[in-house]
Order: sequence, then C-alpha cells, then structure tokens
Amino acid sequence: MTSITQRIATLFRIKANKALDKAEDPREVLDYSYEQQREMLQRVRRGVADVATSRKRVELQVNQLRQSTGKLQGQAEQALAMGREDLAREALTRRTAVDSQITDLEGQQASLQDQEEKLTLAAQRLEAKVEAFRTRKETIKATYTAAEAQTSITEAVTGIGEEMGDVGLAMQRAQDKTEQLQARAGALDELIASGALDDATLPAGRDDIQAELERVTAGSDVETELARMKAALPASTGPAAVEGPEGKERS
Repeated sequence: MTSITQRIATLFRIKANKALDKAEDPREVLDYSYEQQREMLQRVRRGVADVATSRKRVELQVNQLRQSTGKLQGQAEQALAMGREDLAREALTRRTAVDSQITDLEGQQASLQDQEEKLTLAAQRLEAKVEAFRTRKETIKATYTAAEAQTSITEAVTGIGEEMGDVGLAMQRAQDKTEQLQARAGALDELIASGALDDATLPAGRDDIQAELERVTAGSDVETELARMKAALPASTGPAAVEGPEGKERS
C-alpha cells in the first residue's frame, strides 16, 4: 500500500513539474532573479552607508573631545597661574578621561573604517556580478524570444505545408478524374466511329445498314427529280419522238 502511495505521489510530482515547466516563462524567471540581486545590492549599499554614517559620527565625537581636551588644558594652566592647584588638578583629571574616550573612539573609528572599506569592496564586486548577470539575462531573453518566434514561424509553415499537401492531393485527384473522363470520351468516340457502339444521337431502331439504304434512296430520288425537270423543258427542234408500245416511232 505504501509503495502504491509513493508511486502516485511521484507521478503527481512529475505531472506537476511538467505543468509548471510548460507554464514557466524563462524570461520572467530571469527578470525575477535580477530583481532579487538588485535588492541584495541595495541592502549592501545601505549597509555601507550606515557604517559610513557611524564612522562619521564617531569622527565628529573625536573632534569635539579633542576640542574639549584643549579647553581643559587651558583651564588647568589658567588655574595653576592663579594659584588654584586644585582646579588645575581637576581640569587635568577631566582631560585625562577625555583622552581615554578619544582613544576608545579612535579605535572604533578605525574599525568602522576597515568595515566600510570591506563593505564598499563587496558592494563593488556584487554590483559587477549583478551587471554581468543583467547582460547575460538580456542575451538569453533575446535568444529565447528569437527561438520562440522561429518556432512559431516553423509551426505556421509546417501547418501551411500540411494544408498545401492536402490541396495538392485534391488537385491530383481532380486531374486524374479529368484525364479518366477525357480518355473515356475518346474511347466512346472511337467506338461510335468504328460502328461498335450505336450513336445515341440517331433515332431509335436505326443501324448502319439502314443508314446506307436511306442514303442510296435519297440519291435515287434526286436523280428521278432531275430527269423529270429535264423532260419538262421545251424542245428546241420540234416535238420529241415518243416510242410506242411496240418500240416503233409515231408522229
């Protein structure tokens, strides 16, 4: 039962991965990755800015404390000149404390300076990597777009080719049928001319013998009519002789 469940789960993951792969647009993934890297670069830059701000603040504090030590030194000298050794001692004690603070702050300033330089170098390297990724990303996107367009054109041309193939087959069938009809018509003409097949345009019941008899009869009728017309013409030298029943002439 467990094995079947695992197989079903594996099959489900495979189909889900195929569906995701089909729906996934690599250009969108690249753009998303680029934006993630840009956000990381911005965080590093903000870190550099924060460290620089802290270093600058410490530097200002050191400058202020140095001014304070100078002031305390002057006060101690002035108090000693006035015979106030106690005041001079107090001023010198405070100056010593301020010097200790300055030493601590200078240590922090050096540490912040070192940290700032490291973060600045890291930001520069990261920026170079992000820019290289952007260039590569745009190249891949352009290549993908070109391949996608080429695929669409190829699919369209393939579809047209298949349709043209169907049209070509239809045209070939039409041509074959036309040639068959032409051959059949030619064969019928030859059969009719040879007398092996009756001409459907002739009246029913007529054949070639009857047609020949009618042609001869028609010719005889023409000759008879021509002879009658000659006999009806007026004689030029007198009445024509007429033979009697016995074959003798009479006037």
